[in-house]
Formats: sequence, structure tokens, C-alpha cells
Amino acid sequence: MAMNMQQVMQQARKMQAQLAEAQERLKDQEVTASAGGGMVKVTATGDGVITGITIDPEALDPEDVELIQDTILAAVNEALSSAQELSNRQLGAITGGMGLPGVF
Repeated sequence: MAMNMQQVMQQARKMQAQLAEAQERLKDQEVTASAGGGMVKVTATGDGVITGITIDPEALDPEDVELIQDTILAAVNEALSSAQELSNRQLGAITGGMGLPGVF
């Protein structure tokens, strides 16, 4: 039995509201990643905003600035990847894995 257009639109509005709520919740959820054996830690929200970077003072070697830069970059990329995974899990549960564009 096929749904009529009104039912389809109701379902679409319901899904849109659920997505909006889930995206708001992602702003309050955090993930943390580290690199360099824990020398650099980066925290990000579920919507992909970096909220903190912690650097162990022992990692700050003025003779090897490139190493700390690479370590920070690795931790940031890992945190963003974790935020993306969190977003995909939570939003995918609502959309049924439809892969909607514009979602983080």
C-alpha cells in the first residue's frame, strides 16, 4: 500500500526535525584524540569544532618545531575524524544511512 503525498511530507518533516535535534546535541558532545604518545591532545565537538588543545611542555623542543607541528596536526585530524564518526553514527540512525548532503 503506497503512502499518499501528505504522509510522505509528514515523514519528511519529522525526519528533518529529528536531524535538527541531533545536530544540536552534537554541539554538546565532545571527542578527544591524542598524538605523539599523548604529548598532544585535541578536543572537538560532535559538529566538528575544535574546543581545546593540550600540549605537554616536554613536547616543546625549540630544536624540533616541525615535530610538534606534525603532532598537533595528527591530533587535530584524529579529533575531527572522531567527530565525523560520531556525527555519522547519530545522524545515520535517523536517516537510515541515506547519506544526505550537507550533514557535517
